[in-house]
Amino acid sequence: MNKSELEGTAHLLDELDKKLMVLLRDGRTLIGYLRSVDQFANLVLHRTIERIHVGKEYGDIPRGVFIVRGENVVLLGEIDAGKEADLPLTEVSVDDILDAQRKEQEQKQEHQRLLAKALKER
Repeated sequence: MNKSELEGTAHLLDELDKKLMVLLRDGRTLIGYLRSVDQFANLVLHRTIERIHVGKEYGDIPRGVFIVRGENVVLLGEIDAGKEADLPLTEVSVDDILDAQRKEQEQKQEHQRLLAKALKER
């Protein structure tokens, strides 16, 4: 069987030992090296970081070895090392990005609360 005949998660075998970005169902973004994959698309990522984006800023939290259950993967793609260096984003400290993320979530919750209140009044 040649590679063009591989089906399903077997295509992920071509991505072994490559740097990947994985978007999870809960909204988290992981970046790491794919070390293992199985028939359920469960992934083992090595030297993993969790990247948090808020506006034009981002922060990276080191996570080490990370096991991701296949059903939680929304999107998966290889990272181009050349383009990664040219990101139009500013890297900030973990504490700063976590504060910005908390504030953004609070603003969203307040907006949802006001929207629900307005709809209830109608």
